[in-house]
Amino acid sequence: MLLVGLGRVTRLLRFLTDLPKEYTGVVVLGVATSTLDASGEVTGEWDMSGITLDDARRAAAGLTGEILQVPPMVSALKVAGRRLHELAREGVEVDREARPVTVYRYDVVGPAPDGVPSSFAIDVRCSSGTYVRTLAADLGEALGGGAHLRDLRRTAIGSFTVADAVPLEELTPEHAITPVDALRDYPLVEVDADAERDLSHGKRLGGLPAGVVRVVSAADGRLLAMYADGKPEVVLPAH
Repeated sequence: MLLVGLGRVTRLLRFLTDLPKEYTGVVVLGVATSTLDASGEVTGEWDMSGITLDDARRAAAGLTGEILQVPPMVSALKVAGRRLHELAREGVEVDREARPVTVYRYDVVGPAPDGVPSSFAIDVRCSSGTYVRTLAADLGEALGGGAHLRDLRRTAIGSFTVADAVPLEELTPEHAITPVDALRDYPLVEVDADAERDLSHGKRLGGLPAGVVRVVSAADGRLLAMYADGKPEVVLPAH
């Protein structure tokens, strides 16, 4: 699933990008690939047929919480002005710094639905910036071999789930939601006309809770701005 912004409110998409994500997929033990998923070339093979479901679950538990993760070469991150996936296509591999991410849930649900040996279905909830294919590879390494990911599917972004999604061919203007509803995962604060005037000039607002909040007009419920710790992050035009 993908969240799409229209017109001027595309500047608000970064607040949706920052929300936790949920994914399903299948980890294939015993085969490592150059891309960490099924599209890459095989770079290593191990006999991991003896790994049990309980073994996989214990290893996955060790990869939850706040961890450091090295981004894969097939990611869109930039190093020295070049995207990693561009370098990877040229056969170039560069050092990447490990970055802090949070894995809220890494559930090994059971054997892969299609019955492929040494393959396990997974369900992951993680912070923005987490690479699930890296989690798959790390699981294989933690179990004494290697692994890659297949059948990755994003099932949620914040409180938005596949139940909210509309197939692209069925999408119509009526499916669009208001900016204030699109940012429903953030706390809402209503302000009066005086405060609305202040924020239209980019001023700080007192009395706001810590963190990122939606600032909404008390008069008509319209989203006025997104503030972080009392400071304006994005102020929307009046009309």
